[in-house]
Amino acid sequence: MTNPPPPGGWSDPTWSTQPSSPAPDPTLVAGQPVPTQPGPTNPYAPTDPYAPGDPYAGATVPPGQPMGAYPPPGYPPHPGYGYPAPQKTNGLAIASLVLALVGLTSCGITAPIGAILGHVAQKQIRVSGEGGEGMAKAGIIVGWIITALMVLGIAFYAAAIIFAVTTSDGSGSGSY
Repeated sequence: MTNPPPPGGWSDPTWSTQPSSPAPDPTLVAGQPVPTQPGPTNPYAPTDPYAPGDPYAGATVPPGQPMGAYPPPGYPPHPGYGYPAPQKTNGLAIASLVLALVGLTSCGITAPIGAILGHVAQKQIRVSGEGGEGMAKAGIIVGWIITALMVLGIAFYAAAIIFAVTTSDGSGSGSY
């Protein structure tokens, strides 16, 4: 069977019925056969995900535990698997964030203490590897922002008092 000639009567050298070279053998890589089963020789060989087999082959059950039972709460199901143990949170990091946020309601008095504790907590966290780095950083940021707002408020209040004193005539003629 041959293909019909292309329209317009022109000939296309790439349009032919026979391939120019035979297709490469997919089971050969660099002239060597590719193993079809994964194993120690080829762990990356393709496998059939729908092939029947035991998905739990090779799994072990800890001694004293019945087959199919869940592991005790708080313990990973198998050594090396599961969630890591939670880190201990640095106490100064918690105190830093709490004091910085209390500074919102205490007119900013506790905010600089929270910021300073945040710096100390970050140093302790770097040395000990404890958790709470985010809390310490939040305590530093919130503490210094509230402290800056407190300083601006005090400066504005002092400027208002100075303005009031300098613009008064000093006669003291006020009615009570």
